[in-house]
Amino acid sequence: MARLVQFDRLGGPEVLTLRDIEVGAPGAGEVRIRVDAIGLNRAEIMFRDGSYFDQPVFPSTLGYEAAGVVEAVGEGVDGFAEGDPVAVVPAFLQSEYGTYGDHVIVPASAVVPRAANVDPDRAAAVWMAYITAYGPLAESGRVRPGDHVLITAASSSVGLAAIQIARHVGAIPIATTRGAVKKQRLLDAGAAHVVVTDDEDLPARIKEITDGEGVRLAFDPIAGPGVETLAQGIAPGGFLVVYGALDQRTTPLPNAQSYPALTSSTYTLFEITTNPERLRRAVAFVNAGLASGSFTPVVDRTFDLADIAEAHRYMAANGHVGKIVVTVTHDDATA
Repeated sequence: MARLVQFDRLGGPEVLTLRDIEVGAPGAGEVRIRVDAIGLNRAEIMFRDGSYFDQPVFPSTLGYEAAGVVEAVGEGVDGFAEGDPVAVVPAFLQSEYGTYGDHVIVPASAVVPRAANVDPDRAAAVWMAYITAYGPLAESGRVRPGDHVLITAASSSVGLAAIQIARHVGAIPIATTRGAVKKQRLLDAGAAHVVVTDDEDLPARIKEITDGEGVRLAFDPIAGPGVETLAQGIAPGGFLVVYGALDQRTTPLPNAQSYPALTSSTYTLFEITTNPERLRRAVAFVNAGLASGSFTPVVDRTFDLADIAEAHRYMAANGHVGKIVVTVTHDDATA
């Protein structure tokens, strides 16, 4: 038997229940993994409460990321064998698969090798964050050495990964945070500048930092009417990339009446993780950064799998900086 987190109705963290479930053997194209660590993401809160684009099918599990070892492979799976250290990348719907458990089955297309020198906690904190930031900041070619990049909600795991990737490609990261309490931690994490939006005028600060030029790219998970403010700080010919919807109000085409010289687009990491060739390049890029020390996943706090509801409450409180990781212990009954 395996322990698997499930929920039977939409709601808060209290709907999450840890159950004993028979996982079974992986099917064609699938891999069963003995999980050692799970990375939590905002998408899982939204999936749990019904505000995500993908809706649960009850009883539902959830979760996009995990690290562990291969236990079994299904028919047609090549490149993985029992005992291989691996990590899971978000490349599936949570209504079909999930990683919140001590033994889980996921598509082989969502599994990547884990370097022996990367422990499970750090491996579970890598892929959602770094692939999300990799697409607009590295793969697209839009960001050049010396460019200023605006990273909003920068204390998230994606924001911190974006800071590191921006520096890796020679760009200058400008981070935003609502309150001053996280400012020093963002500077310590590599941000060249931090704008505290509750206290400072964002467009004015951007103009001051960039000598009036503006940023080449704004990378934003918030959306909503705030994109109008972001657009005021983007240089002519620059880019606004929206990769989330933390503000669920309508998102306008920014400053449309003035016809600004900027390109606005939406983006999700699924554009990369569901494309084998793009995923291969992303994994190579991130692994190279991990090996060189340019990329260091930031783990804010760990919780035990039995405390999954409390981990969700902690994430919803928005006090963390970096990734929240759930660790999984195995005993003779579950290993």
